[in-house]
Amino acid sequence: MANNIRNFSIIAHIDHGKSTLADRMLEITKTIEARLMKDQVLDDMELERERGITIKMRPVRMVHTSENQEYVLNLIDTPGHIDFSYEVSRALKAVEGAILLVDSTQGVQAQTLTTLEMAKKTGLVIIPVLSKIDSPRSRIEEVSEEIVKLLGCKKEDIMQTSGKTGEGVSALLSEIIKKVPAPVGNSSVKGNRALIFDFQYSNHRGVILYTRIFDGQIKTGDEMQFVASEKKFKTSEIGTFRPNEFKEGELNVGEIGYIVTGIKEPGVASVGDTVTTTKNSAPALAGYDNPKPVVWASVFPESQDDFDELRLALFRLKLTDSSLSFEEESSGILGRGFRCGFLGMLHMEIINERLRREFTLELVVTSPSINYFITDNKKIRYSAYSANAFPEYGLIEKVEEPWILAKIILPNDYLGPVMQVLYNHEAMANNTDNLGDNRSALDVEMPLRELMRGFFDELKSASSGYASLSYEIIDFRDADVAKIEIFVAEELVPAFSRIVSKHRVELEAEKMVEKLYEILTRQMFVTKVQAKALGRIVSSKTLSALRKDVTQHMYGGDITRKMKLREKQKKGKKKMLERGKVSIGQDVFLKMMKND
Repeated sequence: MANNIRNFSIIAHIDHGKSTLADRMLEITKTIEARLMKDQVLDDMELERERGITIKMRPVRMVHTSENQEYVLNLIDTPGHIDFSYEVSRALKAVEGAILLVDSTQGVQAQTLTTLEMAKKTGLVIIPVLSKIDSPRSRIEEVSEEIVKLLGCKKEDIMQTSGKTGEGVSALLSEIIKKVPAPVGNSSVKGNRALIFDFQYSNHRGVILYTRIFDGQIKTGDEMQFVASEKKFKTSEIGTFRPNEFKEGELNVGEIGYIVTGIKEPGVASVGDTVTTTKNSAPALAGYDNPKPVVWASVFPESQDDFDELRLALFRLKLTDSSLSFEEESSGILGRGFRCGFLGMLHMEIINERLRREFTLELVVTSPSINYFITDNKKIRYSAYSANAFPEYGLIEKVEEPWILAKIILPNDYLGPVMQVLYNHEAMANNTDNLGDNRSALDVEMPLRELMRGFFDELKSASSGYASLSYEIIDFRDADVAKIEIFVAEELVPAFSRIVSKHRVELEAEKMVEKLYEILTRQMFVTKVQAKALGRIVSSKTLSALRKDVTQHMYGGDITRKMKLREKQKKGKKKMLERGKVSIGQDVFLKMMKND
């Protein structure tokens, strides 16, 4: 049976036609009835369909006949955006082959190079495929040359397809059967074992494991255990994805499917763990590296009554997205919330949107920040991922920040404007490779904090949308940064603190003070709004006091009566200035965040 199984994945840059190609495969193999067919059928999350992107990997089993022989094709559909590369890496560990899909109208993009390198390191068979060949803007010859240069393959090895019309898809399925090797078990392992590449949670059935069987056979009713957590369970249901769950009696070597455990305890299942039968137990398979968050932001419920609901929502999202991390924290203004770690800005945006939509939560999300390493003047080194964790100016000996190596692919006509964007974001261009067809690839090193400061939007704007970007964190380097603190009525407001580059301190401080000055409610006393950095006040504005005419009820009479009342008011204002505190409402905080 394993000889007739082919496990493969599709890797591609975002918007290169990956989901559309998967649709045609499902249609040709009759995995889904024609009457139930729809666009992006494997993207079942509302956000995926709305944005036209894949966020979550999705396995599906297809049956295809080639040369009078029936084959089982297991496809794991993967995301294309750089923020979800961890999803891609997990999928690649569960398959033997990968389709490298390149848009014939756009050519090789930065993310294509990243995922290709991942597939090569995993030892997968690569099948190069051109998509969108029906488009009038298709450049088949030029893009084929790029792929030949990239892979070192022959031009005739490159398949040509159109997900829209279905052209070349049947031939591609036959090519997968020919080139992708059948899965083979490890003859030295006597037990049964499977790799967990994903899992879901059901209120009724508990944890549902998404597994690839590497050795032996797993049946319904088998006594099994997790190798890492050593938790034992009895399989209550086993099945495959067609594309919905389809109950089977067993899963054999090379098959991809699901196992219902019935376990409802948190923290038992983990992505990358191995499950094995207790009777013939086998050692663990090589799992995955733990994903490392690169962007941090604090998430608070608008109403503190929703704190427990937010905690529950984050735990549930963690079950479907193992790359999300969070820990509880408290803010004087916003109350209790969670400090969350994300793989990138899009990942942060998607998680916050899911919290709002799927759990109907109203949230306050702080400005994103990154992790710094600080060495203080006592030579103690520690990490800090929020401005409030930074010590006072003068107590810091050194700050280190993460740097990234980015690859940017763009048309040569836009090199000038893009170089200006790189300069504005403290980036250094190391190498420039000419890809042919009037396109170049730039290798760029820059601080991660600058990538978060609207770099991608500016890059797209400067290149009229043609530039593509992929990146990886390479090391930590000395950072020339400073903490900006905001004082209102000479009282520190920690929620507004942030870390910025030293050469942008004055500009950022003025922007923050000006914004707060505009939205802050006037008080009964004169209120100063100040920004402090580098041990001094770098920006300040004074909000005038509300004035009440205390003599409006008086008419006629001696002028000294009015003077006495005004003098009394003046003394009262002075006392209020000395003792008064400004209560900053959540609406002010929200407006400051929106400004970011």
